[in-house]
Amino acid sequence: MLLHVGVWGVWVCYLQRLICRYYGQFVPKLKNHSEADGSLCLPLSPSFSLCNFCIQWKIPGELSESFAWGTGTFGRVHLVKEKTAKHFFALKVMSIPDVIRLKQEQHVHNEKSVLKEVSHPFLIRLFWTWHDERFLYMLMEYVPGGELFSYLRNRGRFSSTTGLFYSAEIICAIEYLHSKEIVYRDLKPENILLDRDGHIKLTDFGFAKKLVDRTWTLCGTPEYLAPEVIQSKGHGRAVDWWALGILIFEMLSGFPPFFDDNPFGIYQKILAGKIDFPRHLEFHVKDLIKKLLVVDRTRRLGNMKNGANDVKRHRWFHSVDWEAVPQRKLKPPIVPKIAGDGDTSNFETYPENDWDTAAPVPQKDLEIFKNF
Repeated sequence: MLLHVGVWGVWVCYLQRLICRYYGQFVPKLKNHSEADGSLCLPLSPSFSLCNFCIQWKIPGELSESFAWGTGTFGRVHLVKEKTAKHFFALKVMSIPDVIRLKQEQHVHNEKSVLKEVSHPFLIRLFWTWHDERFLYMLMEYVPGGELFSYLRNRGRFSSTTGLFYSAEIICAIEYLHSKEIVYRDLKPENILLDRDGHIKLTDFGFAKKLVDRTWTLCGTPEYLAPEVIQSKGHGRAVDWWALGILIFEMLSGFPPFFDDNPFGIYQKILAGKIDFPRHLEFHVKDLIKKLLVVDRTRRLGNMKNGANDVKRHRWFHSVDWEAVPQRKLKPPIVPKIAGDGDTSNFETYPENDWDTAAPVPQKDLEIFKNF
C-alpha cells in the first residue's frame, strides 16, 4: 500500500498543488476584514517597472524587462531589475478586484505588516510596497535557487540528513516568528525557497498573523492543516509545529501522511490521527513526527512550556549545533545551479492569461489599501 501511495499518490498530490496555483485552493470561505495598516517600508529609489511581453504595469521609474515565475489565485510574481544599480528583485503583483472578490484584504495587509516587522536570515525580505488603481505591488528580495517543492518532486524523497538540515533551519525560522508573536500558518515545500548557497528562505506570508490570543480563520493547504484549524476551535503557534511534522514526513517519504482525493477526506484522516509510516524511516524521526502530530495541541511538541527548545532537544537533532544554524554555518545538502544574478532556470514559467485586464477599482475600494 505504501509503495502505491509513494508512486501514484505523490503525483496526484503534486498535480493537485499545481492546479491550486492556477485556480485557487479549495478551502471553506474565509472571513472578511478590511482594515488597512502600515506604511511604506525600507523605501528604495523607486525606479522599478514591469514589462511582460506586451503587458505593462507602470511603476515609477524606468522600464525593466521581466517575466512571471510565480503565480497565485489573484496575482503573479515577476523578476524585475533596477536599471541604475542592476539589482534583481521579485515583484509580487496582486489584482485589487480579485483580492476584494476573494475577501483577502486582511491577508494582504497581514503579509505587509508581518514582513515589515521581521528580519531573519531564513525569512524573505520586503523592501517596498505601492499600489495604483488596479494592482498592489510588493518588492521583495529575489531568491534564485527555486522552491524546495521542485527539488523534492525531482528526487522523490530526501535522505534523513537532507531532511534534518532543512528541518533545523525551518525550526529556527518558526522559533523567531513565534518570539515576535507571529504564527506563519502556511508551512509547505512550495513556500520554502533556496538561496544561491542552498539555505532556506520562507516566503508567502499571506496567511501569517500577529497573535493577540487565538485566531479562527480557516486557511492553509488541506494536507497541512492542524486538527484545531479544521474544527474551528481557535488556533495559535501550535499549528506551525503540526505543519513541521507534516513537512518532515513528506520530505523523508515523498508524500504527506494524510492524503485523499477529496479535501474533506483529508480532514477526516487528520482528525483520526492515524499515521502509516514507510518502513525506511528510522525510529527517532518517527518518534519526532508522532510528537509533532499530536491531535491535542496542549500535548504537541513545541507548544508546551519549553516551546521550540523541546523540539531542538529531540533525539533526532542530537547532531545539530543550534548556535551555528541561524549563522548559516551548516553545509547545505543541495546547492542550486545558478548562472547569474537574474537566472530564473530554477523556477517554472507560467503562461500569461487575462488576469491583468482588470478595470480600475472605485475610489471606495481603493480606500481599503490607502496605506499600502
